[in-house]
Amino acid sequence: MAVRIDLNCDLGEELDAWEAGVDGLDMLLLDVVTSANVACGYHAGDERIMAAVCRAAAARGVAVGAHVSYLDREHFGRRFLDVPADELRAQVTQQVAVLAAIALREGTRVAYVKPHGALYNAVVHHQEHARSVMEGVGDLPVLGLPGSAVLEIAARTGRRAVAEAFADRGYRSDGTLVPRSEPGALVTDADEVAARVVRLAQHGVVRAVDGSDVRVVAESVCVHSDTPGAAVLARSVRAALERDGVAVAPFTGPGA
Repeated sequence: MAVRIDLNCDLGEELDAWEAGVDGLDMLLLDVVTSANVACGYHAGDERIMAAVCRAAAARGVAVGAHVSYLDREHFGRRFLDVPADELRAQVTQQVAVLAAIALREGTRVAYVKPHGALYNAVVHHQEHARSVMEGVGDLPVLGLPGSAVLEIAARTGRRAVAEAFADRGYRSDGTLVPRSEPGALVTDADEVAARVVRLAQHGVVRAVDGSDVRVVAESVCVHSDTPGAAVLARSVRAALERDGVAVAPFTGPGA
């Protein structure tokens, strides 16, 4: 299957990691990943953190994406909110615009958009919210779950739709993710995670929690920064991919 794949991570979500003089987990992950999904303040982060992540990403040649969310810092963006379509569209536009201005000052640019948490899950099937997200991102590529409504709308309207897989999340037999509240939601063994990503990149399949193989063809693979041992997992995944001849590079970069 893939001879090239992107490795992305959700970053800028922890305040303490960006205290002066402290190299936090985000810095370790930025040394490994090729795309950074930067929290835009609605579920986590602030302008100081956005600037720090963009600056570090620019120095490493890591692509920057806007990690947009429902306005829900209290629940870290992991609660569905029945936001009116025009309001959600405006919120997405605002998040992208804020990060875009900061990225420009720090020597980089917003290259794509990825919804976060409950919004990510909602736009798999919620047509109205999926349309609002697409109307709010302008011409930017959108990263999402294969077969999701948001990617279908993107493709139908001439925008780039980028399918994403997850290194550290369990899959159901229908290709959706196991909810975090259920057993099997997280995969944390470094060797297992690396092997499943290599298999996904080369053969387009991933093992589901019921033991079946699920067809998942993706241009990008996500390692969550809040998964236990995230930096070790990311390093293991990248090393295994490169060892097996899969190029690891941003999906927004040259040749993509």
